[in-house]
Amino acid sequence: MTTKSAAAAARATVYGYPRQGQGRELKKAIEGYWKGRVDAEALRAAAAALRAENWRQLADAGVHEVPTGDFSLYDHVLDTTVMVGAIPARHREAVAADALDGYFAMARGTQDVAPLEMTKWFDTNYHYLVPELGPDTVFTADSAQQVAGLREALTLGLTARPVLLGPVTYLLLAKPAPGVAADFDPLTLLDRLLPVYAEVLADLRAAGAEWAQLDEPALVQDRTPAELNAAERAYRDLGALTDRPKLLVASYFDRLGDALPVLAKAPVEGLALDFTGPAAGQVDALAAVGGLPGKRLVAGVVDGRNIWVNDLEKSLSTLGTLLGLADRVDVAASCSLLHVPLDATAEKDVDPRILRWLSFARQKTAELVTLAEGLSGGTEVIADELSANRAALASRAGSPITRDPAVRARAAAVTDADGRRSQPYAERAAAQRAHLRLPLLPTTTIGSFPQTADLRAARADLRAGRIDAAGYEERIRSEIQEVIGYQEKTGIDVLVHGEPERNDMVQYFAEQLTGYLATEHGWVQSYGTRYVRPPILAGDISRPEPMTVRWTTYAQSLTGKPVKGMLTGPVTMLAWSFVRDDQPLGDTARQVALALRDEVNDLEAAGTSIIQVDEPALRETLPLRAADHPEYLAWATEAFRLTTGGVRPDTQIHTHMCYAEFGDIVQAIDDLDADVISLEAARSHMQVAHELAAHGYPREAGPGVWDIHSPRVPSTEEAASLLRTGLRAIPAERLWVNPDCGLKTRGWTETRASLESLVAAARTVRAELPAS
Repeated sequence: MTTKSAAAAARATVYGYPRQGQGRELKKAIEGYWKGRVDAEALRAAAAALRAENWRQLADAGVHEVPTGDFSLYDHVLDTTVMVGAIPARHREAVAADALDGYFAMARGTQDVAPLEMTKWFDTNYHYLVPELGPDTVFTADSAQQVAGLREALTLGLTARPVLLGPVTYLLLAKPAPGVAADFDPLTLLDRLLPVYAEVLADLRAAGAEWAQLDEPALVQDRTPAELNAAERAYRDLGALTDRPKLLVASYFDRLGDALPVLAKAPVEGLALDFTGPAAGQVDALAAVGGLPGKRLVAGVVDGRNIWVNDLEKSLSTLGTLLGLADRVDVAASCSLLHVPLDATAEKDVDPRILRWLSFARQKTAELVTLAEGLSGGTEVIADELSANRAALASRAGSPITRDPAVRARAAAVTDADGRRSQPYAERAAAQRAHLRLPLLPTTTIGSFPQTADLRAARADLRAGRIDAAGYEERIRSEIQEVIGYQEKTGIDVLVHGEPERNDMVQYFAEQLTGYLATEHGWVQSYGTRYVRPPILAGDISRPEPMTVRWTTYAQSLTGKPVKGMLTGPVTMLAWSFVRDDQPLGDTARQVALALRDEVNDLEAAGTSIIQVDEPALRETLPLRAADHPEYLAWATEAFRLTTGGVRPDTQIHTHMCYAEFGDIVQAIDDLDADVISLEAARSHMQVAHELAAHGYPREAGPGVWDIHSPRVPSTEEAASLLRTGLRAIPAERLWVNPDCGLKTRGWTETRASLESLVAAARTVRAELPAS
């Protein structure tokens, strides 16, 4: 039992909080601004109100120190780019003319100017805007946003801690700007960047900050000696400043490894460390480096990325061990709570037996406060909370909801042969060419078409009982007819049905699989104003009946061209869900793969010749440490092959990936044994095509020629230029023409114009090919 005197100073805090509001008010305000319905003043007022509400919730729950600077109108890495003045040259004029419009132009682009590249934030489903730097980059401090947020919180009478992205991680996340040599290392700019951080820190101190948090999650990845030396130098120099707040350097998502002694010895006042999941072993690692004598330790013992209730007694045991390793121990989640929904109590339709197992941001905040009280006052002061927590954990462990003997028996009976196609790729490719008879540079889309306001209204009307199932299905049939007709008229070679019936590429399937449950208000930010509701994978997975066959075959009945069957792959079904944590991920992936295998086989039996199994999360789920890669990639690629391994040689299997760094998983992409892969490539100027070529990738590929996360409409020549670049890496007989990603978030006007450019580009480049 922890004694009161041993931990009297323990307090609860968080690194960040969901930005959107309970009703996604931030999304509505920003999109209203983009459409001209909301002016800048109203948008800023809405954002300020949401920040104040977040702080109020945290303070009312008992959080002693609230974060500032974690809130963003689009992305916190983009906010850092503004803070250090690293505005790309093509955006400087727009930013100077109107800072807010220029900010959104960097995020989304305009018709005339391309946005910053977007990619995944470490191994999460959050996307950030990649900084573009070069040897001529000049940094200038602009702390206005950070200072304003701090003053807002202080004015409310709160103890506040500004949160900044650390300088080392900022540079490690950056890429060479367009026109800069590909081997340029942004980390060489560190000495130029540190004075800017010094100026920002001085401004924050002047505004009333006692502490400032500098996030360095990039240090939990494998780092070279030069990168570790850069971290040592950065915090030696920042720590030596006299005009600054106390510094709390934070890491999360994994263990620090060789970076731990570097930060432990740095002249800063505190460290915030993750002690969950793969970072659980950091307790021993911290002891091995001598702890943090005279310093503050903020211990991340509550999982900030998943939604299961914390084991309070286990966390208290960890915290008790840590007490002897630092001058002061405070309690936090493992990372920002940005990655979980806001409030589980809003879920009125979730089975109460399961609801007691769930912990969203507000519930996690309560757990942190309970742990801080227990650490400070002893377990007797939280006896009721501990009793309720033990009961919730026991309820889940013993629940029949989580286990299905038939599913487990089927998974146990899987053999290696189940995950192998019946013929090697070369033989399959010949059979598919003969069967499909597609032109060189075949055109297609990734799957979804615009989800219009009418479609969303029809779905809402069905839920509310304003229309019956027959009326809703007639609306879906009409939409599919329109999408198929448009694609035929435009000249697209391989069609899709447009997915009008689907609310989300993961949720749609989760709602039809046993073992999953959906939420009504469980929104989580993916990027900008794009929010998703990750389903909750609570039990063993099976497929009671076909999920996609009906609408795919209906679409195929409308055309003589092939229509792709569209599924979400097993790794993405896990990665974009809140997955169960009571068994190995590989076991859960195998269950999902078997359910999807049944769907693939039913699609083929119904006459579908091309089946796409999307795996956009394959790269993002890659563990942050190279030592952990082989185990993950083994079960991830096995799950995909198990999903697709039962089809005939002349059935063409596609997969799709987007917005990630693909170079370090090219071998895994090869191991999937898909016949065709489509990938995001427009913002990165076909980089992935060259990575595939360097690997010797032998199959067909469609690196995207249209960046669908921007409202820009590419010209025919722009798309043709990207295709020509792709052809320098991938021969014409293996190159497909497609957008970067699905079109759900785009409007019909830009979709029509962009697809017409894409098809025209394919025709233009086909005409340039030498005669066979």
